[in-house]
Amino acid sequence: MRKLTIGFLCVLVSVTLEAQQRRGAPAPGGPLAGLNAAQRAAFADGLDEFTEVDSVAEGLGPVFNERSCAACHPTPAIGGGSNTRMVTRFARRTGGVFDPLANLGGSLVQDHAIGPPDGSPHAFQPERVPPIATIVVRRRTTPLFGLGLVEATPDATFLALAARVDVPGRVNLVDNVRAGMKTVGKFGWKAQVPSLFQFAGDAYLNEMGITSADFPNESCPQGNCAELAFNPAPGINDDGSGVAALAQFMALLAPPPRGAQTRDVNDGEAVFEHVGCAACHVSTLRTGSNPINALDRKTYHPYSDFLIHDMGALGDRLEMGDAKGPEMRTAPLWGLRFMSAYLHDGHAMTLDQAILAHDGQARAARDRFAALPPNDRTKLIAFLRSL
Repeated sequence: MRKLTIGFLCVLVSVTLEAQQRRGAPAPGGPLAGLNAAQRAAFADGLDEFTEVDSVAEGLGPVFNERSCAACHPTPAIGGGSNTRMVTRFARRTGGVFDPLANLGGSLVQDHAIGPPDGSPHAFQPERVPPIATIVVRRRTTPLFGLGLVEATPDATFLALAARVDVPGRVNLVDNVRAGMKTVGKFGWKAQVPSLFQFAGDAYLNEMGITSADFPNESCPQGNCAELAFNPAPGINDDGSGVAALAQFMALLAPPPRGAQTRDVNDGEAVFEHVGCAACHVSTLRTGSNPINALDRKTYHPYSDFLIHDMGALGDRLEMGDAKGPEMRTAPLWGLRFMSAYLHDGHAMTLDQAILAHDGQARAARDRFAALPPNDRTKLIAFLRSL
C-alpha cells in the first residue's frame, strides 16, 4: 500500500539511535544484530510501514483507534509501548456467561471515526461503551521489542513450562489463522495472539480498520453492520504486503537493551528470585532452529514464561481464547526501565505499587516482597529498573 510517511517519526528514530550509539549503548528500536543486507532492508521497509499514516482512500476506518502503528508504540522508540495511550474493551457477564457484546461493537472500542474532513461523505461516529456493559477495561499498549525471539521459541518450550508442578501456569491455545489449528498464544495481555503475522493483521483491522485477505471482515461501527454500506473503501484494503512488512519488522526488532548492572542490581536479582518472582518471570529462554541466523537457537532474557496465570483481583475479567477472566499472561519485564506506568491498565505509577497489586497465584510472592527489609526492597527495585 502507498501511504503518506510520518517523516518526523523516522527522523526521531534516526536521531535517537545515533545519539545512543555515540554513547556506546545499544539503542531501543534497532534491528537484531547479525542481520544480512536483505534482512536489514526488510526491517527498514517494515519500519516505513509502521510509521506511515493511512488515509480513507487506503481503507482507514470507518472506525479506528489511530492512523499509524507508531502512534500507539512510541516509547522509548518506535516499536515500543506507551505510558499514556490506552484502548478500552468492554463486555458483559450475565448468569456466569461471558458476552463480548460484538453486536454493540465489542469487545474493543474504536474511539475514532472517519468523516467529511477525511474525504468520507458519511460522518461515522466514534464508538462508546454501551450502558449495558458490566465489564470495562483500559489496556496499555505493550512494547514489541524482541518479540521475534519469542515467536522463534518452540511451542514445546511453553508447554514444558506449563507442565511444572510448582508453578500452575498454562498455555492459552488459540486459533492460528495461517496454521489452520490452535497453537500456543504468546502475545497480548492474555496471550491471545499466536504469531506476529496474526498480531499485525489483527491490529491493522481492529486498530486502523485496514482489511486484508486473512482479516477480511470490517468492524461494524458500534455493531451496526448496515452502516458499512457507506464505507468509502469496501473490500480488501491491503494486498498482504503491508501485513507481511509489519510482521517482519516486529520479528527483526532487537530486544530492549539492559541498563547498568551494579552490585545492588545483582543483589536485587537474587532477592527477586528468593521471594518467588522468578517462578513466573522466567529470566532465560532459547529459540529453536530458524532460517534467520539472528533468531536461530539464541538465548534471550525476557523475564516471562508467557503463560497465563490466575491473578485474582488483578485479572481484567475478560475472556480471550482459552483465557478466563482472572487469567493474565506473565508480562515480560525486559524494557521495564523505559516505562512509567505499570500493569495492564497503567494504574500503578511505581514499581512498588505494581508488585503489591499482584494477587491470585502471585499473592505469596507479593506478600514476601511486602515483608522484605527496606534495603532488600530497594535492591529488588534497582534490579527491575535495570531491565
